[in-house]
Amino acid sequence: MPNWSESMQQDYEYYIVDPGTWRDVKRILTVKNCTFNRDLDAETLGSATIDVTESLGECYVRGYLVTYQNGIKEKHPLGTVLVQTPAMSFDGKVQSTSLDAYTPLIELKENPPPLGYAILKRDGRPIISAAYDLLRGNMRAPVIPTESDTTLSHDFVADPNDTWLSYINALIANAKYTVYDDANNPRWTRTGYTLALDELGRVMFSPKRDTASMQPVWTYNDDNSSILHPEVSVNRDLYGIPNVVEVVYSHRLDNSGELVRYATAENNDPNSPVSIPNRGRRITRRITDPDFFGGVPSERQLKEYAEQALKELSTLEYTVNYTHGYCPVRIGDCVRLNYTRAGLNNVKAKVISQSISCTPGCPVSEKAIFTNTLWG
Repeated sequence: MPNWSESMQQDYEYYIVDPGTWRDVKRILTVKNCTFNRDLDAETLGSATIDVTESLGECYVRGYLVTYQNGIKEKHPLGTVLVQTPAMSFDGKVQSTSLDAYTPLIELKENPPPLGYAILKRDGRPIISAAYDLLRGNMRAPVIPTESDTTLSHDFVADPNDTWLSYINALIANAKYTVYDDANNPRWTRTGYTLALDELGRVMFSPKRDTASMQPVWTYNDDNSSILHPEVSVNRDLYGIPNVVEVVYSHRLDNSGELVRYATAENNDPNSPVSIPNRGRRITRRITDPDFFGGVPSERQLKEYAEQALKELSTLEYTVNYTHGYCPVRIGDCVRLNYTRAGLNNVKAKVISQSISCTPGCPVSEKAIFTNTLWG
């Protein structure tokens, strides 16, 4: 891996990908320009535009950043996309074809499940295992398995308007993973997986996590070896932050009775800008389906859960936009921002979108979100 903060030579290479083996099979020498877009808010997690001097037809294309540093040549994949929809132009001398391209998840968006399709609770099959088989059966990209033994609590029936992509995304949102404390002991479970992609176009299962629980994979500094460009913008929004959390836990007993426990946490901190005294009103979030590891929680555990939930919800979200030279960071990754001149000191942020321009310097326009805890 090169040192991304030091000088190097850069070039780009593009290849047609065999959808059967998922390997490069033929180099493309007619690419004039290319931009890879990655976006957590996009249903297919991204897209690309590729300008070529001749049409390629419909095929998978993989782009690489090629680096030369200290006599070592290395290739770094930037994305693998399915090209379609050519738009042609001619300037009197050279024909130019602009290709729209989509991530491999587009194949899941092109077809719906059969009417009435369902995964049944009685099958007792792990959710992630069922999703893995659906992915393998309805798209050509490789799928990386993960371990999760959560099963469905009810039959999971496809909506008539579902595509395979929306159905699978809704399905894996029900899978759970365990949250551990600082001593690596299991505390409670959290619900929710999403689909993710790596640069080679392989599909992965990613647990939904808050930024505070993630470790930075990269630090952006503004020192002399910085890869950050000077422009940066920051936005924030206080709307919707609660100052009260209510947690209701119910559990059916063997004798057909029902155990119900209730806990609440309130933000009355005079130093918190979203507290009940400072906002002059109560803003309540009620949680009726808390997940706990190891059975029925005690009243103390329920109180801790309410306080932790209020702490996580009492966060002000900031959106920061910046540009940097290429480094191996993906959407969904946590990064650290040390841009002192912009007032960003030791800030952990989660990357939510990127636009990678295959031009000199390989600039990456990046958007990330970070939070400031306002209580707890």
